[in-house]
Amino acid sequence: MQVVIQCGGKGTRLRPYTSVLPKPLMPIGARPVLELLLKSLRRHGLEEVFITTGYLGHLIQSFCGNGHQWGINIRYTTEPEPLGTVGALALLRDRINDSFLMLNGDVLTDLDLRKFTACHRAHGGPVTIATTLRSTRMDYGVIEDADGEVTRFLEKPILQHRVSMGVYCMEPSVMSLVPPGTPFGFDDMVFGMMSRDLPVHTYHHNGLWLDIGRVEDFQKAQDLDWDGETLSSEAVLG
Repeated sequence: MQVVIQCGGKGTRLRPYTSVLPKPLMPIGARPVLELLLKSLRRHGLEEVFITTGYLGHLIQSFCGNGHQWGINIRYTTEPEPLGTVGALALLRDRINDSFLMLNGDVLTDLDLRKFTACHRAHGGPVTIATTLRSTRMDYGVIEDADGEVTRFLEKPILQHRVSMGVYCMEPSVMSLVPPGTPFGFDDMVFGMMSRDLPVHTYHHNGLWLDIGRVEDFQKAQDLDWDGETLSSEAVLG
């Protein structure tokens, strides 16, 4: 199975660090997050990788090269202008002809990609989204009322939502939804599919997931135990 890693973003949430390094090359301990991601793909038997680049893309190409040092084969696309979270797929329309994985280049996870892709194939739909639960603490007291009278009051509640992990399994047919040469987000794709009554499936993951583009997650990632080959999530799952 081929893999597309999205590495074209500017990493604005991690500035000023990303003024000199693209987000996928931000270090987790002694290794860039992209290296950890590529090694994880190889352990899952995934060897054919496309990396979509844009901002500071030459640094990514210089670091990763052809990928042979990790036992994988890397090819690149370059976005002349930012194309959004899935817009770069239009550049790969003639190069992918079977089910493929798409991942954000700033994700750390212990997601079992074999189980994830098997779930996608079992659904038989065009897109499956890997999801996890995230808790958000409100900074305010939340009031519910009726007819001007308080019926419920919650002081700074913790809300839980199921969120996209930035990991997807897709069929090549979805590329027909992506307009060439124009910014196009994954949200645009999902809205377009739902308006056409095309199913969008989910896969529930209960393990490690960190979005390195968030300062809080980037700091948590520094506490990961790393033995050279596998991630131990005990330090951050607690």
